[in-house]
Amino acid sequence: MSATKSIGVLLVDDHAVVREGLKMVLARDPQIRIMGEAGTAQEAVSEARRIKPDVVLMDIRLPDGDGVQACGDILEQCPQTRVLFLTSFADDETVLAAILAGAHGYLIKEIGVDTLVDSIKRVAAGESILDQAATQRVLSWVKTHGVSSPGSGREPLSPQEQRIVALVAEGKTNKEIAADLGLSPKTVKNYLSTIFQKLQITRRTQAVALFAKQSANRANRP
Repeated sequence: MSATKSIGVLLVDDHAVVREGLKMVLARDPQIRIMGEAGTAQEAVSEARRIKPDVVLMDIRLPDGDGVQACGDILEQCPQTRVLFLTSFADDETVLAAILAGAHGYLIKEIGVDTLVDSIKRVAAGESILDQAATQRVLSWVKTHGVSSPGSGREPLSPQEQRIVALVAEGKTNKEIAADLGLSPKTVKNYLSTIFQKLQITRRTQAVALFAKQSANRANRP
């Protein structure tokens, strides 16, 4: 991306004060242009379809649905748009659901302004942003949960599916994964759909809330 080309951003967060704060800090960079904002998943998809931003900066939890589902819908309807999550939730299941849905980055709200601005620019330029520690946790989670165990009712991931998850966690796109493995992008998409089902990862709000609650419970254990 040319250094002189502005980056159109759509802000998605259910808290107006958060959106206002983001607009203030992002406005300091002349390369970033706020094109619109939304407070719900439905609004996010509608606005993205209408304005076709370069980057959607969105929270993972929204009042009428979860950001993961919205991410998938946005990328399906606006294939040139890139999605960067900015959220307070970093449990393994939620991160995995986000990257399997095609998100181009996943950031925690505790990051600094400079890191956020740099991440938006990198994502707009075609890079993927995923914290290395989060990547390792996700791969560890898949290794543990991707196998069947007595009473789990879970079908194990095949070696090919495990390879695909590892490549997704590295930030590779479906097209890049397809090239690496000698598959078509459509085949990769089908694999990802199967992986979602096998890992029993859903995109419902209730599931995201449950994952967040489980993560908080683990953190609060003595």
